[in-house]
Amino acid sequence: MLRRLHPDQPASFAFTAANAAWARAQMTKFPEGRQASAIIPLLWRAQEQEGWLTRPAIEHIADMLGMAYIRALEVATFYFMFQLQPVGSVAHIQVCGTLSCMICGAEDLIGVCQDKIAPNAHELSADGRFSWEEVECLGSCANAPMAQIGKDYYEDLTAARLAEIIDELAAGKVPVPGPQNGRYAAEPLKGLTSLKGHESGRTRYNASAELATTLGDTVKRIDGSEVPLITPWLGKVAKPAKTPAKPAAPKAEAPLVTESKPQTLAKPRKGGADDLKRIGGVGPKLEGLLNDLGFWHFDQIAAWTPAEIAWVDSRLKFKGRIEREDWVAQAAALAKG
Repeated sequence: MLRRLHPDQPASFAFTAANAAWARAQMTKFPEGRQASAIIPLLWRAQEQEGWLTRPAIEHIADMLGMAYIRALEVATFYFMFQLQPVGSVAHIQVCGTLSCMICGAEDLIGVCQDKIAPNAHELSADGRFSWEEVECLGSCANAPMAQIGKDYYEDLTAARLAEIIDELAAGKVPVPGPQNGRYAAEPLKGLTSLKGHESGRTRYNASAELATTLGDTVKRIDGSEVPLITPWLGKVAKPAKTPAKPAAPKAEAPLVTESKPQTLAKPRKGGADDLKRIGGVGPKLEGLLNDLGFWHFDQIAAWTPAEIAWVDSRLKFKGRIEREDWVAQAAALAKG
């Protein structure tokens, strides 16, 4: 299958400070001159940060590793785990469509995605918050049909349950991953005949689902600040942070900020529109998108509140840029002249 880069690309890419430190640490795993061996983990980290793999990200990583751009591009386009087009800002849903899941109802799950997200795979939903695709076997055949959402598996699905999960994610909740029909793991549907230790009540869910639920991070993107940077191969082992018994509700951090529409204009004010390309990170494509949304002047952008930033961000093709590149502060300085 021919895989090409998306036609709409952001102007630049930069790792967060923590992710950059993590990436440099990965490079030290390999002998001098062999840093290119870190290409896959670094590409994956970039995708985790941005949601998809952009051309500037591929080229930035190639520069870090001393690789020709075409070599990094070869890796990115070869592996289907790399998303080469924008994905939903909330979640990208990967429905397994291979034999076991297809027999058990994967087509119904795909129908839900088509109805609630977009008619075709790799298309963004109208609000830009969700996307989906059909993938090859994800290895959870005993719990078919299933889908991977973010970092976790949602198994033993029905069309109705998948529709509920999408609604829960849209509302800012983190649905419990794992089996969705009451099974603990992959035991027979009639119940366990052995290995009944979990029935003592020590854990509510199987190990993977328990950890995902405790952390509440199923669809949270990695920014490098989650755990201390550990590099045992360098003899510098950081002490892993203890997981609190009752963590301070990460859901309250709300990966989804309540949106509020900013004040927009149907056309520029007298005197003409400001050159929004003077804001670092805004190129012709983004300027056109901002104009289409009703933003023509620096003072409009400078006045955005966090809720208004969330509204604009959910409608841009290049999500996350506003806060990462601090458009509001840049626009405020430009508005002052």
